[in-house]
Amino acid sequence: MNSRNRHIAVTAGRVMAVFVLLAAGPADSQPSVPVEQTIRHLIAYVSGSDLRFVRNATEYTPLEAAAHMEKKYRYFRDDIATAEDFIELCATKSLLSGEPYLVIDRQGNESRTSDWLRAELAAWQARSR
Repeated sequence: MNSRNRHIAVTAGRVMAVFVLLAAGPADSQPSVPVEQTIRHLIAYVSGSDLRFVRNATEYTPLEAAAHMEKKYRYFRDDIATAEDFIELCATKSLLSGEPYLVIDRQGNESRTSDWLRAELAAWQARSR
């Protein structure tokens, strides 16, 4: 291989290596500051609510539910880039049983915690614009 062809091969290899690194994304991705603020708002929204939270057929207080979501958030932090990721990974279902998390309002109406939080997320985003 002459020196010109060797230079082209080396340059192509470097370009490919850069492309692979860029395609892989950052090694330790974490939520941006605005996403972190939104997630903090959602956790505070849970803890400040007057709902009952159900996980694996056991009822929990808002503070207990918020603490559990916070624990899951710390565990999944590197996998969370959006507030929707937070809801999906930390507020949708039990990792043990696969059962959905539920909220029960004062009238006894049940809904999925993820749906309840998505509604608050939409309202928060509308207020933040």
